[in-house]
Amino acid sequence: MARIALVDDDRNILTSVAMMLEAEGYTVETYTDGLQAWTALSKDLPDLAVLDIKMPRMDGMDLLGRLRQMTQMPVIFLTSKDDEIDEVLGLRMGADDYIKKPFSQRLLLERVRVLLRRGAADEEGTEREESEALIERGSLIMDPLRHAVTWKGQNVSLTVTEFMLLKALALRPGFVKSRDQLMDVAYDDQVYVDDRTIDSHIKRLRKKMRTVDDDFSAIETLYGIGYRYTES
Repeated sequence: MARIALVDDDRNILTSVAMMLEAEGYTVETYTDGLQAWTALSKDLPDLAVLDIKMPRMDGMDLLGRLRQMTQMPVIFLTSKDDEIDEVLGLRMGADDYIKKPFSQRLLLERVRVLLRRGAADEEGTEREESEALIERGSLIMDPLRHAVTWKGQNVSLTVTEFMLLKALALRPGFVKSRDQLMDVAYDDQVYVDDRTIDSHIKRLRKKMRTVDDDFSAIETLYGIGYRYTES
C-alpha cells in the first residue's frame, strides 16, 4: 500500500488520523512541524502528503513550495482557518485538495483514495472500470480515474470536491440536483454543512471553468431548488 506523510503540530490529530489510515493498510509517517517533515521528505518522498498550514518552524505553504520544486505527488491541506484567501493560495501553489478542521476521518480517507487512484492511473495506465468511464457532455470531458477535466480541449484544475460536484451534475444532464443531493455527493454523512457551502463550491467551480471559457454557462442555478448541467 501507499506511504503517506502526515504533518501537523496537533498530536491528537496525528495519532487518530494515523491510526485510521494504518487500519486501511497505508504506511503512515508522522511529523510535528514543517522543517522536520522537509528534512525527511526531501530524502525519501512518500506517495501522498497531508499537511497542516499553520505549523511551527516551517508552515504548510512553505513546505508545499519546496515539495513542488521536486515532485508533483498529491498534497492535501488541513487547516482550521476559515479564510478563502488561504485556500486559493494553497491551490495555486499546487495543493490537490483542501479540508477544513474539524473534519470527518471518512471524508479525508475518501480524498486520499481518490488522489492515490489518480496517481496510480497516471503512472501505471490502470485498466478503466465501467464506473470510472470517461464522461463526455458536449464541450466537457471528465476522466474520473485520472481526476482530469477538459473544457473545449483545455485542461481545468479542480479540487476533489469540485470534481465530484461537477461529475454528479454531468452524469445526468438536464436533471436538477438539489443542494442536499450534492451535499451527499461531496461530504460524509457525519459532516454538517449548510447550503451556502455547496453554493460556494459551485461559485468557485464556475470561476475555474470561466478561466478557459468566459462564456461558460453549463451549470444552471434553479433558485430555491438546486443546480442543473446543460450540455454545450
